[in-house]
Amino acid sequence: MGNKELLVSAIENGTVIDHIPTDKTFAVVRLLGLQDMSEPVTIGYNLPSKKVGRKGIIKISNRFFSDDEVNRLSVVAPKIVLNIIRNYEVVEKKTVETPDELRGIVKCNNPKCITNNEPMKTVFSVIDKAHGIIKCHYCDKEQEMGKAELCDK
Repeated sequence: MGNKELLVSAIENGTVIDHIPTDKTFAVVRLLGLQDMSEPVTIGYNLPSKKVGRKGIIKISNRFFSDDEVNRLSVVAPKIVLNIIRNYEVVEKKTVETPDELRGIVKCNNPKCITNNEPMKTVFSVIDKAHGIIKCHYCDKEQEMGKAELCDK
């Protein structure tokens, strides 16, 4: 590629989130609250990808995420990869796993559910990881994780 290199610059320490489905890039930004960070955040959108055609990539300087934060991402983008960078080197790669329970991540799509009528966090059990089926702890309504609306941060 030579001097036409368009990829985003390297970071010294932090996290690179890769293989994000293009249409989910900004949902990942929202889920992790990156818009509120003071550290540099680089967002690549609609980049070419050999694996999926087009992808998003996010580079976050000086920020590392807990397993809980990483698991939240599985709701919007189950196959993304996190690269942990220290001193410009990838020291660890994590593939996002769907947790057994989702707390305060997605909204229940049942308008009568108590979580939509009282100020409380939602709790869902992931009852079928392969198909992304979740079930509300309070009203037992099942829904598809990929179609669920995210809770506001």
